[in-house]
Amino acid sequence: MIVLIIAFDRVTKYLCVAYLKGKPPVTFIPKVVQFNYAENTGMAFSMFSGARWFFIVLTFVVCCFALWYIFSNRSKNLWEYWSIGVLVSGGIGNLIDRVVHAYVIDFIEPTFINFAIFNIADSAVTLGAISLAACLLVDAFKKDGKKDA
Repeated sequence: MIVLIIAFDRVTKYLCVAYLKGKPPVTFIPKVVQFNYAENTGMAFSMFSGARWFFIVLTFVVCCFALWYIFSNRSKNLWEYWSIGVLVSGGIGNLIDRVVHAYVIDFIEPTFINFAIFNIADSAVTLGAISLAACLLVDAFKKDGKKDA
């Protein structure tokens, strides 16, 4: 799964550079989403722009720890394993961009709201984090319920 998500991210970014860089945005779903090439030197919403090496080191350390965690069979269940794997996939996808280009290639732009342009790796990080938080909450409530019984 990790390899597939990273590959999907890399292919979409390659296509983005080949077909969108230097060109006007392309409507995908009218009034909902368009594809628009952007270079992001920061993190979400371009915060902390220019902190390339900080993000490279932080992402590398977090991804190494997360991979050690899942491959050492410490994950409590498949949901947790999947969530961490998706999160790591996104981290590695953007880490590759930061190392190779010094910026992250973004191209998915919602047009129905004023929101940041993002990419597949960003989506993986977000969905993996939300899924992991939900998994941990469910696990905490299960443990809390057992104490009351």
